[in-house]
Amino acid sequence: MNAVQRPVNKHKAYHAHVYFDEHSVTYAAALCAEGGERFGLQIGRVHEKLVGPHPRWSCQIIFGTRDFDALIPWLDERRNGLSVLVHALTGNDLNDHTLYAYWLGDSVELNLAMFGG
Repeated sequence: MNAVQRPVNKHKAYHAHVYFDEHSVTYAAALCAEGGERFGLQIGRVHEKLVGPHPRWSCQIIFGTRDFDALIPWLDERRNGLSVLVHALTGNDLNDHTLYAYWLGDSVELNLAMFGG
């Protein structure tokens, strides 16, 4: 089994997907909203269903290298046990969700079939 890769600031753009369930949806939504306000970032919808390759409910934070060094430690400190997928946006979805996938907390196996993986 591969070790979980921690986020590294070596890409131009990223998504952070905060994973949650019915017990943590309120906390996760507030965390994403606060991150968006604090750092001036675009926040996606709070999905209480499976979307894309994500095997859990999630909310997306969109950010770039400029915000990385402030956002990632802030998010890690406040995630309260939630798993967060941080992945690059290179234009290659399979690589972004495998080679360039980083984790805060426990990693979760993604549904890569949609990328042909």
